Formats: sequence, C-alpha cells, structure tokens
Amino acid sequence: MAVLKMPKCSGLYTVPFEFDLLSFGEAVGLAADTGRISGDAGPLLETVVDMLDELGRPDEYFDCIQVAGTNGKTSTTRFSAAILRGEGLKAALYTSPQLVRYPERMEVDGHVVSDEAFARGVSAAVEAGHRVNARRVVAGERAYTITPFDLLTAAALVVFAEARVDVAVLEVGMGGRWDATSATDPVAVAITGIGLDHTRILGDTLEAIAGEKAAVIKPGRLVVLGEGTHEPSVQRVMDNRCRECGVVPLVVSHTTTKVPAHVGDTVEFSCTTPRAIYTSSMVKPAYQPQNAACAIMLCEGYLGRELDHEALDASLMGCATPGRFDVLGTDPLKLIDACHNPQSCENFVSALDEIDPCVENRPTLLCAALADKDVAGIVDVLIPAFPRVVVTQTDSDRALPAEELAALVDSDKLA
Repeated sequence: MAVLKMPKCSGLYTVPFEFDLLSFGEAVGLAADTGRISGDAGPLLETVVDMLDELGRPDEYFDCIQVAGTNGKTSTTRFSAAILRGEGLKAALYTSPQLVRYPERMEVDGHVVSDEAFARGVSAAVEAGHRVNARRVVAGERAYTITPFDLLTAAALVVFAEARVDVAVLEVGMGGRWDATSATDPVAVAITGIGLDHTRILGDTLEAIAGEKAAVIKPGRLVVLGEGTHEPSVQRVMDNRCRECGVVPLVVSHTTTKVPAHVGDTVEFSCTTPRAIYTSSMVKPAYQPQNAACAIMLCEGYLGRELDHEALDASLMGCATPGRFDVLGTDPLKLIDACHNPQSCENFVSALDEIDPCVENRPTLLCAALADKDVAGIVDVLIPAFPRVVVTQTDSDRALPAEELAALVDSDKLA
C-alpha cells in the first residue's frame, strides 16, 4: 500500500499574521544565537509544536519524511530527496549543520534556498515564537526557550510550504524523541543506524541511544531500519518499539559489487526491496551504498511502487553529498569529510584505504574537533591513517582548543 497521501491542508499556504521582515544578516544572527528569544521553560518539543500551530501548520501542506540515526542520516536524506525528485515530485530537504552558510540547510527541488527565502522563513518563525511566548506570559506560564534548531526547523517548514513542495525529507538534529523535527507528523521514518554520540544527552549505551531514536517510530507510519541498526542489542530495542506501535519495519540490506579503486571511480551495489532488485552505481566512497539502499527502501515504500531504475541511477549519480568524502582536488589529493565520532571516522578511513592503501602516500591531515565529542576515540582512528597531522580549531563555541587536540597526537606526526 502506498504511503504517499494528500496533505492535510490544500491550497496556497500563507503565514497567518503580519511580521517584520529581517535582513539576511539579522536572520543569520538570530539563527546563530537565539538569546533574545529565551525563557525559563524548555527547550521543549512543545515549543516547536506551538510555534507551528501559530504559523498555521505549514508542515501540513506537504508530506514529511523523517530520517534519524547516529551516522549516515544526512546522506540518506540527500539521496531520498534526489530519488523523489527523479520520480517527478517537488521535493525539499532539511539537513544540519551547514558547512558554510545557514541557507545550505534548506533545499527545494535540488537548490539551496535563496537568502531572501531564508530570511523570510526565519522572520516568520521569530514572530511566531514571540507571539507564543507573549500568550504564555499573559496566561501566567513560563516563556519557552527557543533554540537555534527550533527556530530553523520552523523556518524551513515555512519556506517549504511557501514553495509548494510535495514532500520534505527532514533530517533529525539529535536523538529523535525530543527533536524539533518530531513536532511534525511524518508519513514515513527511517533510522539509519545507532552509534555512540551525544552521550551526555542521549545516554552512554547503544541501547539508551537506540531508545531515543526509536521514539520516532509511531503507529501507522512506514518504518525503515538501516543496516546500522542490525547490532543485536539495538535490534531488540527497534523490534520492541515496532511491536508497541503495531508496525512491521522494512529492514535494509545491500551487497557492494565493486568498490572504487581510485578517486572518481564508481561504487556499484545492489539491494533487494519488497518490490524489486535494484543495481546501481555512483561516484561515492565505499561507505555510501548502505545509505543509498536505505533511501531506496524509504522512497519505494513511500511511493508504494517500484522505482524507475533509470531515474534512480541518474538521481544517485547526480546527488551531491557535501562534506562526505568530498573531493576538492586530485593533484594533489584534497578532500574533506565531516566524520565526527569514531564510527564515522572508521568509515572514512576504510574508504580511504580502498583508494590509497599506503599511509605514507597520503596527504597531510588537517583536523579539528568539538570538545563534547569522543575526541580520544576520533584521534585513535584518524591519526594512524595519515603520515602528517596539522591541528586547528573551528570558530564554534564548542570547539576543542587546538593545543588540547595537539596534546593527543603523537608528536612525531605533527607537521
């Protein structure tokens, strides 16, 4: 049975109140620091629910698909949106974080939204937050704390509704149970996999983290479980949640038939779904087929029919995955990867081993880390894979100081 449905609301969406239009710079400032929209209550999922209600429920003008997971969810989100575009739908995607500019988090029909659309969405979300909090204060309730992710999620949904998209693929920011994207009512959800990340918030065991992410599974929804959920303790959590909700999940598996031997080579894979066997290729690292297979299962289940094989090949081949084994140049080799926990670092190093097995031939590693990550685990995986290392730090307020990162690196490796 197809999951594709008519949205709850039809017609042209408009923000149901007047609001001051911020400049792009002002919108970025608020997205980076919502201190001016803070209160004593929260952050809470109800914050975003109330903001969306105030905005006239923009998320009910199109279908929402939610993608959760420790690793692979950004790529799966991108692959899914690309596949749905290839099937003739006007698809949007919402990912985080951005590599450079905030609008990168929102795409409509394969294009990053304009600065003007971004500013308009943020402006509407800001006003909604103010209106909700003003009403709460009058009622004697505490004002909500509105996080940057709350604000940007509401803004993205406004942008997508005003663009009249058919479907939006929403990447969960963190966890799932209390994530801002869970304020929507997705028709389908995917969980790519479970690993140890955000342990101070989500828990320090795979089972605890799986429980937080499995909360996106709800009765009546299509559920797709990626290959990263197959670890027995994780699988038990997922199975229990599915039984509670009365749903039978689609479980992803794939076979890689050719790995890339050089930068620019294709990886070839096949995956079997309830409706077809798909074989495809794409210019991606060896770890991406499991994410593409998850997207294939998700999109086929959502549409309720076999995908067009030629369109699928074109969609995967043309789908950009910025910051994921992203080759910037080949002579000499320059690439970037946003691996940020030991598991994703292992995937990155494994892909690098396929194209350049000799460590001494590899370029210098330039690396930075956030202080709230498993930095020691990241260093243990990454540093042995490179002949020389240069450490730096980002401009994030969560950045690990470069000198602290350097202290974890073998001095013989430091360039």
